[in-house]
Amino acid sequence: MVKDTPLMISISGVRGIVGASMTAEVCLRWAQAFGHTCAPGLVVVGGDSRISKTMMRAATISGLASAGASIIDVGVVPTPTVSLAVGLHRANGGIAITASHNPAEWNALKFYGNDGLFIDEERGKVLRTAVESKELFDVDAFRVGSYQRDEHAVERHITAVLGIPFLKLRSIRARKFRVGLDAVNGAGGELMKKLLEQLGCEVVGFHLEPTGMFSRMPEPVAENLTDVSAAMKAADVEIGFVLDPDADRLALIRSDGKPAGEELTLCAAALAVLPHVQGPVVANCSTSLALRDIASKFGREYFETKVGEAHVAKKMLEVKASIGGEGNGGVMLPMIHASRDAAIGAALVLQALLEFGGTSADFFDSMPKYHLIKKKREFADLISLRKALESLRRVVIFGQAETLDGLKWRTGNAWIQARASNTEPIVRVFAEAATPAEAERLTDELLGLMK
Repeated sequence: MVKDTPLMISISGVRGIVGASMTAEVCLRWAQAFGHTCAPGLVVVGGDSRISKTMMRAATISGLASAGASIIDVGVVPTPTVSLAVGLHRANGGIAITASHNPAEWNALKFYGNDGLFIDEERGKVLRTAVESKELFDVDAFRVGSYQRDEHAVERHITAVLGIPFLKLRSIRARKFRVGLDAVNGAGGELMKKLLEQLGCEVVGFHLEPTGMFSRMPEPVAENLTDVSAAMKAADVEIGFVLDPDADRLALIRSDGKPAGEELTLCAAALAVLPHVQGPVVANCSTSLALRDIASKFGREYFETKVGEAHVAKKMLEVKASIGGEGNGGVMLPMIHASRDAAIGAALVLQALLEFGGTSADFFDSMPKYHLIKKKREFADLISLRKALESLRRVVIFGQAETLDGLKWRTGNAWIQARASNTEPIVRVFAEAATPAEAERLTDELLGLMK
């Protein structure tokens, strides 16, 4: 990614390259503006392990305290741990310091409301306006916020996962799964290893230490998992769990050493939930048709939203969904919390495997058969990106485009989509079809039409 990439502002946060668009000054200003909306109440702060964490944490805590908000610091933890802690502390908000799947040179702030969910689009716009205004948020010495540590957030998170009411704990523990775990040297190693061990698993660990020096490209997509897939196959694990740096996304490695495909994580979780919990299924509009088929098998309504956890969470709560998430490996179980959570995903996958009874390779082979291709095109600036998307609006060879999020065409039992990333200056192009060749043809055709 180019050094002069501008600050990326999305529905629930802000991210950039440290030392370029993301500086201590930028971080402090956003934290101050957010702290002003939460003061004099509590704000939970936590984040992943990336190497810029010291600067980012110091600027964030200073910004909050200087605006009169008091801080509860949960340390280096997964993003969903921050989400849970906001609710448990009855805080007015939270900040997760993480650039999620972005490379190590990136960092970001993600903002939570008092419900433990990412702030919505409306509040995000208000926050951005405050940041870009000339308003000063500093309070006097007698109103500066206090600071305290919470050393038990990870343990409470594990307890919450083990408390899923339909989870067959005794049977899972008796099964003694041999599992692989790759935490990419991010924030999820400690929590996930402890959780899996409490589920009776024999854990073969890879890159569990939270050094922030990522062992591979951090996004857990198949092309980045070649080495760890081979290592897990050599270790003869029954299922492999692969995290991104902040452990809100979960990818899976099959027993034959092949990546299952991140879009099947949510499908596997749904197969564990739907026999036991009533309610619709919700996912973003870039999620595999396989999930819709699974929802239909159980007679459930299926709702699509724009891409982004906040959009999915809002819809899940609105329709009282049983499960939801995103096809990038993000599992959301609203009975625990309506946030993407790799730990919840892992527990549900183990239950699904237990109930299936066969190998994980056979389990994934039994799922509805689609082939989803994901490609992307980088742009030097946002102006070029917007022009490229505008050129696609005139495309008619696939029929009329849907505009819920970017541009999406449905053609027979297939679909094609082009949308700007919420977090990077790129256009993502997805296509799903019954065969790999057809999905590849559709993505290449759309990329070729992008002027």
